[in-house]
Amino acid sequence: MSDMAARLRDVTREYVLKGETVRALRGITLDIPTGDYVAIMGASGSGKSTMLNLLGCLDRPSAGLIHLGSDNVSELDDDSLSEIRATRIGFVFQAYNLIPQLTVLENIEVPLFYQKNLKSNVRKRCVELANLVGLGDRLKHRPTQLSGGQQQRVAIARSLVNDPYFILADEPTGNLDSITTEEILNLFDNLNGEGRTIILVTHEDEVGSRAKRIIRLRDGEVEQDWRKEAGAAFSHQRPDEVVHWDTEQPEGMDEISN
Repeated sequence: MSDMAARLRDVTREYVLKGETVRALRGITLDIPTGDYVAIMGASGSGKSTMLNLLGCLDRPSAGLIHLGSDNVSELDDDSLSEIRATRIGFVFQAYNLIPQLTVLENIEVPLFYQKNLKSNVRKRCVELANLVGLGDRLKHRPTQLSGGQQQRVAIARSLVNDPYFILADEPTGNLDSITTEEILNLFDNLNGEGRTIILVTHEDEVGSRAKRIIRLRDGEVEQDWRKEAGAAFSHQRPDEVVHWDTEQPEGMDEISN
């Protein structure tokens, strides 16, 4: 696997709405190393949904390059993008997106079904993933028999089934109470601790603060790129200048160049 889960170079995305050009992203350059845990944050209209769509191969950039792992996805056709989505990206959605007629195990298997890859050894892996997220005793339950947190655990297990470049989570705790949110975030912490790359899109500061790194967008640009060292507070750097601290910089803080 590549040392970089995702690499963006001078990525721009423009739309024409009612005869006017809207610049949703304006020359974004980012590296997301394999094993990183990144929260993409920003106010409404900042560009985070556009970034999500590009990283998820749901859209193409107007200009610039995007590499996911070893794949240059910037100019792939629809069929190739669909293949990347199905095999190399693990999606986790706010609304879980489980199929109500299927069991927990069958929902985890859904990506494999579309690839016609339901061999016995692969199905065994799905059981292992259910155990990993704490649902090994609920394999035959259907979504309506599960709590919201349990449904999101199924979605997380499903996202891992193809050993993706990264998990792409869109407001994954948005429908959950505070206690269940903590459980899901603990699961993400554990997965990242095992080496999984997580890219989390959220507007909640408490959720974003669990990541190792926060990329905050504003008006389609990277306003701040913050990195948290183990046991330390976040450090940050603007894409065009190093932030100068009014007081002595706390120990353990690293500046990130874009």
